[in-house]
Amino acid sequence: MDAVAVREKYPVTLSGRGRVLIADDQKHVLDALRMLLSGGGFATETVTHPARVLQALETGSFDAVLMDLNYTRDTTAGGEGLDLLSEIHVMDSLLPVVVMTGWSTVGLAVEAMRRGASDFIQKPWENQELLQKLQDQIACGRAQRRAQSLREEERSAAREIQETLLPRKLPAVPGYELAAVTQPLRFVGGDYYSVVRTSERYTVFCIADVAGKGMPAALLMSGLQAALKPLIWQRLAPRELCHRLNRILCDLTPVGKFISFFYAVLDNVDNRLTYCNAGHNPPLLIRADGTSTELNAAGAVLGQFPQWIYEQSELQMRRGDKLLLFTDGLVEACNANEEPFGEDSLIRIACENPRASAGHLMELLMRAASRHSGEHFQDDASLIVLKATEEAI
Repeated sequence: MDAVAVREKYPVTLSGRGRVLIADDQKHVLDALRMLLSGGGFATETVTHPARVLQALETGSFDAVLMDLNYTRDTTAGGEGLDLLSEIHVMDSLLPVVVMTGWSTVGLAVEAMRRGASDFIQKPWENQELLQKLQDQIACGRAQRRAQSLREEERSAAREIQETLLPRKLPAVPGYELAAVTQPLRFVGGDYYSVVRTSERYTVFCIADVAGKGMPAALLMSGLQAALKPLIWQRLAPRELCHRLNRILCDLTPVGKFISFFYAVLDNVDNRLTYCNAGHNPPLLIRADGTSTELNAAGAVLGQFPQWIYEQSELQMRRGDKLLLFTDGLVEACNANEEPFGEDSLIRIACENPRASAGHLMELLMRAASRHSGEHFQDDASLIVLKATEEAI
């Protein structure tokens, strides 16, 4: 097919058919392919060595790669080309790569596709088939990139919306230091926390963990936040708030889903903490003398048992005490041997840093858990640190 025939069959659009990187170690093959693709409306760039392919992709923008599998180091088995395919796929998994070889076998074709090839052409090629495959692969690649861009925009919007549900700034509580952080496993998560000063004397603390991950958990978390917010301002006792919140969530929560929840009210005049634990990881109270106490879960998780009667407990905060509220993603972060970070690690680090501020202790704990898990949490992880300062009593 000559250049005129190619233009008639593949008319060039205003935006062009795309930019193709051609890789082959034979100059006459490169010249023939460049002429064919240029006549078909494609912009081209040519390279003769696998290393040049990666360099070109790093510095330029391409819609597809058309590459030979066989180079001078490995002329028949395609090993060098297969390794290059893997490297291209790591660099850009959405870039279409059409591979060519004069030594094709079914096994080689299968392995090329497994390594990331989009399509396969055997030498000598048929012009029309090659051009059609390139056109199809570029159209497919562009569609995938548009879909990826849309997903990223949706994820970014979802992340921004979820961030508005969490406190932008923690309130100042006389006699206490506060710090909080959440680390979603995905772009959104099912962890929730809030700190609200309802009067000069009282401050509400709560932390929750929705069963599941990602968008489904985030949607249920938003339902929790919407139901909880007006209840906080009614200044209910923790057990009564959990009772009412549970009744609401039993109507909203799908079968098989639930929410663990801890709710506490701090009286910063009497330094008394009144709390109710609805199936949540027991927060840890670490006294200034190094002893620790778990604020055990006496109630059922929210969203499952509409008639559940919740109870509450009280404790006295003392100078130097630290209260750690967390979700299971923090203490269950595992290392390569499947060993969890654990509550004991939280206690040990807190006891080893008695003078650390709430913010510094929070950073120490999150950093230690991250290192333990190889910088990769397996679940959403959240932490609130409340520390009674020297002026607390």
